[in-house]
Order: sequence, then C-alpha cells, then structure tokens
Amino acid sequence: MTAMTVLQSIILITAFAGVVSVSIAATFSLALLSKMVNDMVSVSVGILLATALLHSLPEAFSMEGTNPQLLFATLLAGLLGFFLLEKIALLRHSHHHEGDGHHHHHGHDAEVAGRSGGMILVGDSIHNFVDGVLIAAAFMADYQVGFFTALAIIAHEIPQEIGDFIVLLNAGFSRARALLYNLICGLSAVVGGVLAYFFLERAHAAMPYLLVIASSSFIYIAVSDLIPQMHRRPHWVESLRQTVLIACGVGFVILLAYFH
Repeated sequence: MTAMTVLQSIILITAFAGVVSVSIAATFSLALLSKMVNDMVSVSVGILLATALLHSLPEAFSMEGTNPQLLFATLLAGLLGFFLLEKIALLRHSHHHEGDGHHHHHGHDAEVAGRSGGMILVGDSIHNFVDGVLIAAAFMADYQVGFFTALAIIAHEIPQEIGDFIVLLNAGFSRARALLYNLICGLSAVVGGVLAYFFLERAHAAMPYLLVIASSSFIYIAVSDLIPQMHRRPHWVESLRQTVLIACGVGFVILLAYFH
C-alpha cells in the first residue's frame, strides 16, 4: 500500500468505527429507552462508572512506560478540572440572572442538567480520539489487525455511547441534537487516527493520560450530577430499583467486554 492509501484507509475505518458505534447506541437508546429517561439515568451511572473503572483506567495503567503516581495525579486534575468547569458555568448562570427579580428554579434545573451534557461530550470526544489512535496504530502494523481492532472498539463503545445518550436526553437535548452531537464526538476518532499516522510515537505516549482524563469526566458526571438526581427519589422501593438498574449497567459493560 502507498502512504496515501494507508492514510485514506485509516480515515475511512476510524470514521466507520465512530459513526457505527454511535448509530447502534442511538437506535437502541431511542427505540427502547428514551421514554424511561429517569430509570435509564441509573443504568447510565452503572455504564459510565464501569467504563471508567473497569475498562479505561485499567487500560491506561497497563500501558508500558506509565507512571502510576502521575496517572493518579492526572485523574485528580481531571476531576478538579471538571468541577471548575461546572463551577464557572454556575457562576455565569448566576451572574446572568442576578438582580432580575425573577425566580428561575425550573430553568436552573435545566441548566444543571445541561452542564452534565456538555461535560459528557468533552469526555466522549477524548475517549474517541484515543480509539482513533489505537485503530491507526493497529492498522499501520497490519490491515487485518486494524480492521478487527475497529470491530472490537465498536463493541466496547456501544454501552458507553448508550450511557452518553441517556445523559444528553436527561440534560434536555432533543433526540436529533443528541444524535448530531454524539456523531460529531464519534468523528474525533478520525482526528486521533490522522494524528497517530503522522505522530504515532507521541500519540502513544499521550494515550494513557487522555484515557484517564476521559475517565475522570465519566466518574465526575456519574457521581456529581446523576447520582444526586437519583437521591431526590429516596423511597426504599425506588432505591432498590435504582440499585438493580445500576447493576444492569455495570453488567452490560462487563458482558460486552467479555464477548469482544
């Protein structure tokens, strides 16, 4: 293969991986889940935490040449960074309505949910970028390996994309807007693939830290934004239901990871 053919193939296969995983997740989410957004927030908590703690972080820590202390520092910085982003959004919102003499309780709730939607898009974009690097690296080693790597990434991305979709719907995004934004995030895999083609060694060195930052967004959103929403329904029957649904989300990630 010529260099241009390899680059074109990387672009096509990373775009395919990004779009297909989002499309499957969107089809599943919109067909079955969008009418049960409150319940699916619990499933999303399980999916996001399992993706971060059982998949992305172990993958980051298992990469050669990584410094565990520096990775933990990156995780801490990521969590604090997303806290600051949310705090800035809160301060801007408060300043915008300061002294206008009106109550904005419902609008404030929508603003709170909307912030989690924005943060999940940041984390998803970083995660997809890393996937693009992985696909390109495998593809540059061997065409077949690259293709099967893309299929494996599609499989493990589906539950995370479903979790992202539910967060966006819960944040007040319309179905069309959630799909569009998720597709744009999915195409960040193309950016990762192209940069890996030109700067593979540097891209590989940055991958564990990018995975940790993406994981920090998933953990922060689950713990800071979604779980507090669940605590607003404190009845024991509802709490049991939420616990079962979180377990279902975790099980979904484990199941797909086992079979891919």
